[in-house]
Amino acid sequence: MRILLVEDEPDMGATIKEILNREKYVVDWVQDGTEAWEYIQDRLADYSLAIFDWLVPGLSGLELCRRLRNRKNPLPILILTAKDKIEDRVTGLDAGADDYLVKPFSIPELLARVRALQRRSPLLQTQKLQVDGLILDCGARTAHWQSSDGKVREISLTNKEFQVLEYLMKYPRQVIQSDRIRRQIWEIDAYNYSNVVAAQVRLVRRKLESIGCGKIIETVPGQGYRFNPKP
Repeated sequence: MRILLVEDEPDMGATIKEILNREKYVVDWVQDGTEAWEYIQDRLADYSLAIFDWLVPGLSGLELCRRLRNRKNPLPILILTAKDKIEDRVTGLDAGADDYLVKPFSIPELLARVRALQRRSPLLQTQKLQVDGLILDCGARTAHWQSSDGKVREISLTNKEFQVLEYLMKYPRQVIQSDRIRRQIWEIDAYNYSNVVAAQVRLVRRKLESIGCGKIIETVPGQGYRFNPKP
């Protein structure tokens, strides 16, 4: 799941990003509301959740909420703020925020709020993907392969390997461009590394082939990759 974090306090932003990364979320962190709106306009479909600090330079978190809701966009939004009066909470929720967290807050509470928003949104609810004998539990972040003789083996995948396989499995038999995979799974500061997708696909393919999945991920020269389950 990709999150847009808008927080202008460097220590706070770095801490939140690090914790969310540790929980296997992909996070784009910006410190200015105007820059955040540019991100939203360019790649809104890539985000599953937004965390906006109320008071940031440029457009405020509140204004970002209003703009999204005026466009009828249902992106789940969590507002962070030091404003703790009841009327402030009402203002934030009326602007379109789905939840409201007052600073200072604990990291466990922040993560609990993120999980709660994930449960509420039908688009973000945990799902399992299964193609042939390959099974991904997207909530537990586990992968298993069931062979034709009924034996089940766990596949040990890193976070990025899991995300690559999950994305390809969501679009079986479709050619997915490398740039599309990179935009979905890697943070923007990794875009300068053009071989990150190829490297991760190579590792995933090697692990799948080692347990008997066969050549299930096809490289389409000049185009991208295709997840090819058995017909």
